[in-house]
Amino acid sequence: MNKKLIALAVAGACVAPAAMAQTANPVTLYGRVYVTVEQVQAKGSNPSNAAEVAARTRVSDQSSLLGVRGTEELGGGLKAFFQLETGFKADQNDTTFAARNSGVGLQGGWGSVLLGRWDMPFKVATTAIDPYGDLTISGITGVLNDGTNFDRRDQNVIQYWSPTWAGINFRLAQTANEGKTATGNPRDTGASLAWTGGPVYVFYAYEEHKDQGASTNAGPAAAGTVKETGNAIGGNFSIGPVKLGAQYQWYNKTLRDKQKAWMGNIVWTIGNNQLIYQYMSSKDGKLNTSTANEPDCKSNSIAYQYNFSRRTFFIASWVKVDNNETASCNFGANRLTAAAGQDPEGVFAGIRHIF
Repeated sequence: MNKKLIALAVAGACVAPAAMAQTANPVTLYGRVYVTVEQVQAKGSNPSNAAEVAARTRVSDQSSLLGVRGTEELGGGLKAFFQLETGFKADQNDTTFAARNSGVGLQGGWGSVLLGRWDMPFKVATTAIDPYGDLTISGITGVLNDGTNFDRRDQNVIQYWSPTWAGINFRLAQTANEGKTATGNPRDTGASLAWTGGPVYVFYAYEEHKDQGASTNAGPAAAGTVKETGNAIGGNFSIGPVKLGAQYQWYNKTLRDKQKAWMGNIVWTIGNNQLIYQYMSSKDGKLNTSTANEPDCKSNSIAYQYNFSRRTFFIASWVKVDNNETASCNFGANRLTAAAGQDPEGVFAGIRHIF
């Protein structure tokens, strides 16, 4: 009997420090479940006379996720932090583990340094202006952020996040050039600068992609000469129940003309109700050897959102994308396989819950 008591005491002594550490430095489980039902189609003519996308009903996940994050106080104002975030589809089961923002880092009065996989500063800054939160068929990447090309969650990335001084903060990011060869040195570089003061938020963001743009430039550039850069400037302003947002973006790519895009939106809050309107436009960016017309597209969307609480809302929206014969703008998420010149249109309704 005494031997059993001694064994239990030893086991308790081993477990207690770990339990105390968890209590002092808690690990948090969090997540989001967001699903919409959609009616979508794509009409319009195009140079190749491709068949239109017939109207169809879809149930679509909107980046549902499950994550765990935690911190540990290391003393002297230094803190370790980690996060593992996994996307999952509430309507399917074909996702992988920790494919979303995941990493480990150190944090202090000087800021934070992170190693892992994380949203680039350009994405963080620009999607902050999107009332749809970079999600749904009405979201920003339908027309802006060069589709998903400048909306990256990069792997093998090192990031620095500054503390906030008088409302000003900045982020820097660099991916490791693990794919370097004798003729190419592929890597991404990004930065953002933002200021928040009361009802005002303004930002500037920059991102460069080096030696990896063959798929986007689609030209005969030799290895080691392909580069594309993106710039964005914008912000939003709240006055009473109304929030106004706008941003302008421009892209320069090897072998392509300069591409420009912009958006403007308004969110009007009435109690638990929100009314949303967003306009987006993109033009130019064709191969500089092409004689075709420059791509030109625009998108209009309206939405109604009812906030049951800070964690749960219902949303319904309509969006219409208009492309000229050479443009291929699309939905912001769950894009249609439409041909250039066709015009995606859709309505959706859905529920989001976070925990």
